[in-house]
Amino acid sequence: MSAVDTPPGAADGSAADGQAQQTPAGIGDVVVTSEQLRRRVEELGAEISGDYPDGESLLLVGVLKGALFFLADLMRAIDIPVEVDFMAVASYGSATDSSGVVRILKDLDAAIEGRHVLIVEDIVDSGLTLQYLLRNLGWRGPQTLGVCALLTKPARREVDLPIRYVGFEIPDEFVVGYGLDLGERHRNLPFVAALER
Repeated sequence: MSAVDTPPGAADGSAADGQAQQTPAGIGDVVVTSEQLRRRVEELGAEISGDYPDGESLLLVGVLKGALFFLADLMRAIDIPVEVDFMAVASYGSATDSSGVVRILKDLDAAIEGRHVLIVEDIVDSGLTLQYLLRNLGWRGPQTLGVCALLTKPARREVDLPIRYVGFEIPDEFVVGYGLDLGERHRNLPFVAALER
């Protein structure tokens, strides 16, 4: 399987394996089903496990709050030693667009100098927030610094970024579920879906 999956849209809200998934009011088409998420996270875990040296701990840096679900499932799919830490950032802009002006709300608890670090993101949209995080963490002297993003929107990208692991490339739609939210709602959906237009 390729490093990037492009999921088929399920226009009727049904899963690719034939199991219907109920969507709440205001939620449109399912973009990535729960089964597609499960399979791809397992594949990413195997890829990551094979790419990092045995015996050296990998630090997964989850970007709160959206990456929480993905990070929890991903770290269980990795079979090398991992540690976890979190950052929370806010970017100024509208509810659905980032300006790239970022402030850190919660910084890492651990030093990362000389360590293998993998940033775990829910979605890369314009790439401006991730660009800031890569620069900020890069200044701290990690041995390696990579990115694993569940979702990317190539059509929205404003900066070229080295995203080593990608779950799915999706169309330019605002999506919720599996950790992604709109005003803190819909994070708990077991799939990724677009908002109704």
